[in-house]
Amino acid sequence: MAGHSKWANIQHRKGRQDEKRGKIWTRVIREITVAARQGGGDLAMNPRLRLAVEKAKAANMPADTVKKNIDKATGNLEGVNYEEIRYEGYGIGGAAIIVDCMTDNRVRTVAEVRHAFSKYGGNMGTEGSVAFQFKHVGQFVFAPGTSEDKVMEVALEAGADDVVTDDDGAIEVLCAPPGFEAVKAALEAAGLKPDVAEVTMRAENTIALSGGDGQRMQKLLDMIEDLDDVQELYHNAEISE
Repeated sequence: MAGHSKWANIQHRKGRQDEKRGKIWTRVIREITVAARQGGGDLAMNPRLRLAVEKAKAANMPADTVKKNIDKATGNLEGVNYEEIRYEGYGIGGAAIIVDCMTDNRVRTVAEVRHAFSKYGGNMGTEGSVAFQFKHVGQFVFAPGTSEDKVMEVALEAGADDVVTDDDGAIEVLCAPPGFEAVKAALEAAGLKPDVAEVTMRAENTIALSGGDGQRMQKLLDMIEDLDDVQELYHNAEISE
């Protein structure tokens, strides 16, 4: 199955994340806190917490810091109570945007997100206004040049739903969120290391933006992503330089 060209956008996003390592810790701690509060502190029984702890390890977070935040969430230590909120809206050219936040102050967060949208020509929408354009999936992305046949064989055997070859040669493996860990383990056992491995909201269709529109969209996305309460940012824009 053929797909769109996403590799440049993925590399840009990874570069942005590398620039903001300090904030990565903050986001991971909040994810650990909410996952442990909702599903308990036992990694074996809580897939969401397992994934959050993996992110913590990838960000070189000390094990003591991870444990302390799990203890806070499960009531063993006093901690902050975060709630999860999703905002939806439109960017440049009608591009769809989903903003997932964790906050201890809903009034502050919605004001900051609304300001970011309006500053660069976007619009906040109502709940459900754009979410239908995305699918909740496990996603693995391999760099151009990876063996498509090998990825397909291993992934489909492990229960993946689809393998997509993008226009630029990058390969995406897609699976249902509950199957994420099994597919990940199978790929790694076969020596296949993805550049991206995450449970995400994947756009069903994309909107190409370039020139001034692309620059304005990138400024809008950067401003939203830099907000302290933003955990994840999803959109369907393909921005070309």
